[in-house]
Amino acid sequence: MTITLARPTTDLFDAWAAAVAEFDGGHIDGGGYEQGFVPDRAACEAFVEKAELYATPGAVLPEGHVPCDFFWITEGDRVVGFIAFRRELNEWLRRFGGHIGYATIPSRRREGIVREALRLVLRFAKSEGYDRVMLTCDDDNVGSIRTIEGAGGELEDVIEASEPGQPRVRQYWIELSPA
Repeated sequence: MTITLARPTTDLFDAWAAAVAEFDGGHIDGGGYEQGFVPDRAACEAFVEKAELYATPGAVLPEGHVPCDFFWITEGDRVVGFIAFRRELNEWLRRFGGHIGYATIPSRRREGIVREALRLVLRFAKSEGYDRVMLTCDDDNVGSIRTIEGAGGELEDVIEASEPGQPRVRQYWIELSPA
């Protein structure tokens, strides 16, 4: 398995649409999509434009949004997941989102795909001058806990969720450079 990160492109439309469809309209962490959107060609083209805008230094973004590098996790010509590197933390991201969000398509979970994609994004963050990054996950998400801790994540806090009835949120920091 060779996992790579691809910038969003309409060249991967069919693979992207198949990947998004696996989430059946549900939320896709790190995807950058509004819940329930339809993965058609127009949506792909719009997202490619959005990804280019968010990755452009100094771009004017919607209120509450931060600069971000969106990547599609690929294996050959298949899109097998999504990962985003947020260049800044606003108040909400400081509590609930962190610098990095990710998701693997349901049919490919528990294969180490996100572990490898996270390693690649951490390398990218370090090359961009970051000394440390924050990640969060639900307190009951054993897979993400193992992935983040396996990448060197140090638990900073466990806080109440953003919405009642949701699991608590674990906040981690990963050091990218020697102290």
